[in-house]
Amino acid sequence: MSKINIMINGIEMSVPEGTSILNAAAAAGIKIPTLCAHPDQEVKANCRICVVEAEGYKNLLPACATSVSEGMVIKTAAARVLEARRTILELILAHHPQDCLHCVRSGTCELQDISAEYDLRFNRFPLENAGLPHDHSTPSIVRDPNKCILCGRCIECCTDMQSVNALGLAHRGFDSRVVPSIGQDLFESPCVMCGQCIHACPTGAISGREQTDELMMALADPDKIVV
Repeated sequence: MSKINIMINGIEMSVPEGTSILNAAAAAGIKIPTLCAHPDQEVKANCRICVVEAEGYKNLLPACATSVSEGMVIKTAAARVLEARRTILELILAHHPQDCLHCVRSGTCELQDISAEYDLRFNRFPLENAGLPHDHSTPSIVRDPNKCILCGRCIECCTDMQSVNALGLAHRGFDSRVVPSIGQDLFESPCVMCGQCIHACPTGAISGREQTDELMMALADPDKIVV
C-alpha cells in the first residue's frame, strides 16, 4: 500500500493511503477528542467533536471521517478548532441533565471527561431538558433518553455487531431519539439483554440496573439466605 506524506502539528510523517486524520494523529501520539468514534465500529461523524484544521480547506474537517491526502498540513489545536469544540460541547451539554455527581457513569463518562479537559465550567446556551421518561422495563438494563447524545454507537453495536436490532433512530432534527425498534420500551423489543450497548454508550444514557438496595435489604432480612 502506498504511503502519504503529511504534517500534523508540525510533525512530518508517512501513513498508508486511506488513513483517517484521527488514526494518523493517534499514530503520532496526538489525541483528538471524539464521542461517536469507536475502534470496533464504522465511521459515523455524528458528534463533530473531532474537527481539525487543514491548510487549503475553508471549513473544519471531521478527523474521523476525513482521509489524509498527499502534503496535507493539519492542526489539531488551532484557536478556531478549540473554539469549535467548546461550542459543540456547550450545545450538547445544554440538552444534557446536569446531574453528573449522581449519574451512574460519573467518573467513567466520556462526555464528562472531555468537558473537564476543555474546562467547561459555564455554558453560554440556556439549559433545556426534554424530560423524557426513563425505561426500567427490563430486569438488567435502564435507559435514560435525556442523556443520549445521538452518537449512534449503541445502535451499531446492537444491529451490526450483535445482529439483534433492538434499537433504532426515530424522528428528525431536534426531535431525533434513539428508541426501541418495536413497542414503547426495551422489554417489548427483540432485546436479549446482552449488555453490549451499555459498554458502547459514552454517557449514562444506557446503564446496568442498580440493585444494591435490594441486595442490602436481602442481607439484612433474617428470613432470607443470600448466596
